Amino acid sequence: MTDPKIETITRFFAAYAAKDTDGMAATLSPDIAWTIPGRHPLSGTKHGLDEVRAFFDALGRAGFQAEPVFLEANDEYVVDIHRGWTTEGTGTVDTTWALVWHFDAEGRIDRVINLSGDQHQMDNYIWANFDLAPLPARLA
Repeated sequence: MTDPKIETITRFFAAYAAKDTDGMAATLSPDIAWTIPGRHPLSGTKHGLDEVRAFFDALGRAGFQAEPVFLEANDEYVVDIHRGWTTEGTGTVDTTWALVWHFDAEGRIDRVINLSGDQHQMDNYIWANFDLAPLPARLA
């Protein structure tokens, strides 16, 4: 029998592959905190469904793909290792990612921490393909 947390991650990846942000959001807690490493315009912790959806919409426009390689769960967490790559834009990303997924009491994903196998590659790609908002809109 498959762990229900792994089934949730599998549903998330299926929705991601289909660019179905509603399907992805259905697996997430409204209080989701998703941390993206790096020193680029998309890095940092995204709080709530709106910020996480906006992040994945941006990745979708860049043609990001993910192929799970390994999933393992304990009582509270799932660790996933996957190949992540781009199909569009200037330069490429093709590296291994490890994600630490945490679940709330209702079985929804409430925290995710991404870890990159080649952070410099990701930083360079994002800077080459995503512009910062002009001033003063960039300053909140």
